[in-house]
Amino acid sequence: MGRLREVGAPYVVPAPTGVTIRDRLKGLSSQDEQVLRQVGDHLGALASRDLKVRCMAGLAFDGDAWAERKRVLTVESSSRWAGAITKATNDQWALARRGQLAHVRALEAEVRRVARRLALPLRAAGDKRAAGGYRSRREWFAKSRRLRVLEDRLRSARADWRAGVVHVVRGGRRLLNSRQHLAAAELTEQRWRERWEAGRRFLQADGETGKRFGNETIRVTPDGEVSIRLPAPLAHLANAPHGRYVLAGRVTFPHRGGQWRERVSVNRAVAYRVHEDVDRGRWYLTASWKLPSVGTAPLAAVRADGLVGVDTNADHFAAWRLDAHGNPVGRPFRFGYDLTGPAEHRDAQLRHALTRLLHWAKRHDVAIAIEDLDFTAEKTREKHGGRTRFRALISGMPVAQVRSRLAAMAAEKGIAVIAVDPAYTSRWGAQHWRKPLTGKRGRPTRHDAASIAIGRRALGFAIRRRAAPPRDDRSDRRGHRSVQVGPGTRGREETRPRLPGPRTRSAGAGSGAKAGDQGAHHRSGRPAEPGFRQRDSMALGSNGTVKPFFRVPGCLGL
Repeated sequence: MGRLREVGAPYVVPAPTGVTIRDRLKGLSSQDEQVLRQVGDHLGALASRDLKVRCMAGLAFDGDAWAERKRVLTVESSSRWAGAITKATNDQWALARRGQLAHVRALEAEVRRVARRLALPLRAAGDKRAAGGYRSRREWFAKSRRLRVLEDRLRSARADWRAGVVHVVRGGRRLLNSRQHLAAAELTEQRWRERWEAGRRFLQADGETGKRFGNETIRVTPDGEVSIRLPAPLAHLANAPHGRYVLAGRVTFPHRGGQWRERVSVNRAVAYRVHEDVDRGRWYLTASWKLPSVGTAPLAAVRADGLVGVDTNADHFAAWRLDAHGNPVGRPFRFGYDLTGPAEHRDAQLRHALTRLLHWAKRHDVAIAIEDLDFTAEKTREKHGGRTRFRALISGMPVAQVRSRLAAMAAEKGIAVIAVDPAYTSRWGAQHWRKPLTGKRGRPTRHDAASIAIGRRALGFAIRRRAAPPRDDRSDRRGHRSVQVGPGTRGREETRPRLPGPRTRSAGAGSGAKAGDQGAHHRSGRPAEPGFRQRDSMALGSNGTVKPFFRVPGCLGL
């Protein structure tokens, strides 16, 4: 058996640090929409100019340069708009920098995988950890050319990383590239232009604690009235004092509206963003704020009353409740969802499934254990070869979205979430739990068994049910074999090896290393001479009943 992967320890997922809610701006007039577009276009042009300056500075960035950028932008907007633009620019540059580093590491891993397979002989056998050699000379030649392309990309990416050069497109690179392929994107030039302009607008402002309703630039009153502080060049469009424009539409924030009103009523900071959905012809207002930091509960306290193990799949959550000792309780549950169709449908399906799961866990007042999945390294062709359906399957599973959404929704209901290492949960769960739980009601699925494995790992127990038997007997002198495997037991997460030789209960007569002629030993109730017992035909007794008659060599008896 090959070396097993090291299994990480479970941990409690920290609660989210912020909240974001959104509502539609209903009842806007045509003048309101025109003013919003003019303000967004003006501030978007300033944001594009500031992003260019920041990218040209590269690694030579300090506080003085930031202050100079703010002074330049203040002349054409306001001090608060300038602060929001420069902060958004810095965040965008930092995000691009992190993405660039991830791209370099992904290229390095891909180069290593291709180079390793090229060094193997053709049709060399692979294993579960790595693929073998390529199947033909033609494929080997194509992969050798791909290796040169990857090495060139890696050299270019490393040079950009060392020089601090990032490549950022305001509005989105995908939308920019679709300009040359309008037919494939099913867009007209006018429709593409509307999306492009909407994506490059800038209408967002950071909150300020102590200011009126938590934001001076985009102000929203508790009753839903929205007003915007206009930039200096557009001050003539104001319809309210102090250069402000009040929109005719109002917002209500059905989700978390009470929390939002409590914050704005006491002048707590709330950040806002106004954006247009061109496809639907609607305007939306997004509000966000930070949550107070709350310490994570200890792992022992979270799992003291048991938990619910959840196995994430492509179309459902398989869940099973476990008690504090790692034993499954009741029957498994399945919460299905459909991840086909548009993004809104997929998001709604996921929210509905998570809501039902949380209600079930809340009913039993237990925590939830889920796998800490990451398929980033599993989607490459070098990892799974021609298994296109499998790669498409794992690519369509929103594991990161599930984890973040579950943590946010569980925090609202006061339910703790435990993340566990996903190594071998499906394999060992099916090996150790499917057969024992098979009964009159049916056989649990592989996913149900995996949910038990996930829950037991979160509780600190091994996936297999029992520890190894004692060395000599099953007495309490050395401990009964039915005890749980403790966290410190060596080899607790390994499968038990198959030892050669007979077993006590399964070995037949005359088998085994010490098996011999047992009949040669003189024991009570056993023949002293080797032989066999032969059964003759039945004999009739005195009363007409049938008596068995046995004949053994050397003796005669009824």
